[in-house]
Amino acid sequence: MTARRLAELGCKPALAAHVRLRFDKARDCWTLQAPERSFMLDETAHAIIVRCDGAADLEAIIEDLRAAFGDPARETVERDVLALVQDLVDKGVIGL
Repeated sequence: MTARRLAELGCKPALAAHVRLRFDKARDCWTLQAPERSFMLDETAHAIIVRCDGAADLEAIIEDLRAAFGDPARETVERDVLALVQDLVDKGVIGL
């Protein structure tokens, strides 16, 4: 049994090697493409995913998102970022 990886503020998330961020023209939205799976992204999810480059930690991503979206409450942004990243880590789409 493998230990579950948890998204924490100091981790530096990045897309897994087998996952690609693509714009789907037919659906007019951004998607994550993985072998035999596709994830459609809304505007918020896309804003988070493009910042998951393996260089920035979640703390920096949260602050960058707050600046980009007019300084919403930190707790709200942190909760949303951690939830999305953890969900995609659990699905093997993002590595920490």
